[in-house]
Amino acid sequence: MQKKQFTPKFLSCLGLGLLFTFGCSKEDLTPNESLNQRSANSAIDASVSTSVVREGNQYIIISATDALPADIEGKTKGANGKVTKLLSGVGIATATSDDPNFIAKASKISGVRSVIHDFTYQGYDPQEQNVEAANTNPPTSADNDPVFPIQWGHTAIQAPEAWLTGARGQNVRVAVLDGGFYLGHPDLVDNIEKSISFVPGQPAQFNRELARNRSTFSHGSHVAGTVAAVDNTNGGVGVAPKAKLVLVKVLGDAGSGAFSWIIAGIKYAADEQVDVINMSLGAQLPRNGKYMDNNGTPSDPSDDFLVKDSEVQKEVAELVEAINKVTTYAARKGVTLIAAAGNDGIDAKDQNATFVPADSKHVISISATAPYGLALNPNTNLDQVAPYSNYGSPAIDLAAPGGSAAHPSATSVFYKIGSAPVYAWDMVYSSGSPTGYNWAQGTSMASPHAAGVAALIISKNGGPMAPERVEAIMRASADDLGIPGRDDNYGHGRVNALRAVTSGSFAQAK
Repeated sequence: MQKKQFTPKFLSCLGLGLLFTFGCSKEDLTPNESLNQRSANSAIDASVSTSVVREGNQYIIISATDALPADIEGKTKGANGKVTKLLSGVGIATATSDDPNFIAKASKISGVRSVIHDFTYQGYDPQEQNVEAANTNPPTSADNDPVFPIQWGHTAIQAPEAWLTGARGQNVRVAVLDGGFYLGHPDLVDNIEKSISFVPGQPAQFNRELARNRSTFSHGSHVAGTVAAVDNTNGGVGVAPKAKLVLVKVLGDAGSGAFSWIIAGIKYAADEQVDVINMSLGAQLPRNGKYMDNNGTPSDPSDDFLVKDSEVQKEVAELVEAINKVTTYAARKGVTLIAAAGNDGIDAKDQNATFVPADSKHVISISATAPYGLALNPNTNLDQVAPYSNYGSPAIDLAAPGGSAAHPSATSVFYKIGSAPVYAWDMVYSSGSPTGYNWAQGTSMASPHAAGVAALIISKNGGPMAPERVEAIMRASADDLGIPGRDDNYGHGRVNALRAVTSGSFAQAK
């Protein structure tokens, strides 16, 4: 018997967990719920954010242009602050200060558009259970990786057929912005080109001792494996198995992180001249609401939140602007940016909140699809809307396989390679353990499927492509599901790798 790792509660994408509640943990599902039903928990209060925290002495300085003011370090010091990072070309710097009047002082620096507090959020809470799966020989398939037969997402998007055209991700570099990674994982190590961490005090390598519940599950490794796990007769295979990975840690191993780390990670990846950035992370930021302060002390006994609407509204708007600045910078550098849409099961076009980075400029937002009872009916529809997935046009651009644990049956059944609960087989299987694999569900799992398709397109093109052209091909080649044309659930459709690489509409190299 070979032990497999299973995480039935792990719905969140990294960072998408910070969207106030999840409607699709196994415990929240009713026995008769189907994938076509939205969760009863989808009606959430967008006026309160309990997971996004304003940091008291950490700041983001935003320039009025893409250039930082001259001698910004000296001028910041004169305002009783210390610059911690300069993002040249984006017009952003980060700083620390213990002066409560730092914002007022630093805002007077000539050329500065705004100075705001940095914000942090709890992205996910790693949690896992074990499921025993029989170690059996897989049936004949188009690939000889042992768990390839249960990678239904590849089947849904016709990835194996795309590989037969010669497009396997060669000469393409994909940056994965996420939590920590198992850098020595046998399905990843040969494709990892670089790794870096923007989390102070934490290397890129995932450290289970830093995870609050000591989970061995690495969200970043799981996502990276879906993009580009090596085709090596070990475990699974990525959508673009010959793409190279640049792994960028922007959230800590306990699942929390600062937006300044994400901004720095995007800037780094763009400067590294990657072709694609995958961001299986994000936050829902209420435009008008209350946020916790980093000391967690309420402003008065009758209120659970410290930072009032009048104080934070402008800061949130400027935070969105800062993220837009760096995603625009990356797009100008020729990077295709892809992000998870979120796991709240709510209408993402809600004007009361902004979803970042999914709603950010030049970012392709991905919703999630899944089968329902695949192990009981191998011919079941693989493209049902996952109940947790955010939706709403024009917020959703495309859909991709994200998996779901919505099926009520926990009965262990044999399916192709082993035995596991019925609902487990509807989830996405990838390289989430030190040398092993995990099931997971979420738009975090959908986003890397789409990023892999983008890598296949660029690979088929034979060289770098303008991101707007990559997106145009992804849209035109997607399978139009649901209501004809662009719709709330699938956007322009569920990505199709084969149609994408055989469309005959590739752009000239940028």
